[in-house]
Amino acid sequence: MIRPPERVGSLARVFLPRSLASYTDGVLEIEVPGETVRALIAGLEATYPGLAEKLSGRLAVAIDGDIVADPYLEAVGSA
Repeated sequence: MIRPPERVGSLARVFLPRSLASYTDGVLEIEVPGETVRALIAGLEATYPGLAEKLSGRLAVAIDGDIVADPYLEAVGSA
């Protein structure tokens, strides 16, 4: 499961599980621009091509501590 994104200015801090380290050159924490989970995934894909495919399908994330089972259009942080 992806740990909760934390807002850092206009960026979200995304924590990835260790199982994805081989797709991110070992990076497990990254700041990504985006207002929705879908936008965050697109940002991750831009930096780490192929990562979005690993995150596709059934995905649950925590946003500000709340687990969201169908998160793709969920907003992250406050506007």
